[in-house]
Amino acid sequence: MNKIPLTVNGAELLRQELHQLKTVERPSVIAAIAEARSHGDLSENAEYDAAKERQGFVEGRIKEVEGKLSMAQIIDPSVLDADGRCVFGATIELEDLETESAVTYQIVGDDEADIKLGKISISSPIARALIGKYAGDVAEVQAPGGVREYEIIDVRYI
Repeated sequence: MNKIPLTVNGAELLRQELHQLKTVERPSVIAAIAEARSHGDLSENAEYDAAKERQGFVEGRIKEVEGKLSMAQIIDPSVLDADGRCVFGATIELEDLETESAVTYQIVGDDEADIKLGKISISSPIARALIGKYAGDVAEVQAPGGVREYEIIDVRYI
């Protein structure tokens, strides 16, 4: 079985989602099913069908999150000793050599990725190009619009 890399923050977010699903969503769906059942004939009861569908979604998501947490390899970037190398969990400041604009990304797990928050997936092309490189190196990234070059300005473990 493959381990799923997660940052400490990403694992905590999954735990919070699981707690929400089990303590709020699941009881809410059970109450909705009970309410719909009280309306009588289940064969033509749209409320009942919707509640059962929602229950399937909630239970499926609970199983999915539990599975991810059970296979998680939780990595705390603040205790990494990677000698300035780009690794999972590192926060990397880059300069696009074409536009000379600076961007900062943190390499995180697939479930944590959110480009708006500056978090890129470990499996993304840019993260794969950065892994193993040091500050001062240039990473070439195959983007849909062609090859882009980024200079690594700084690597932090926060």
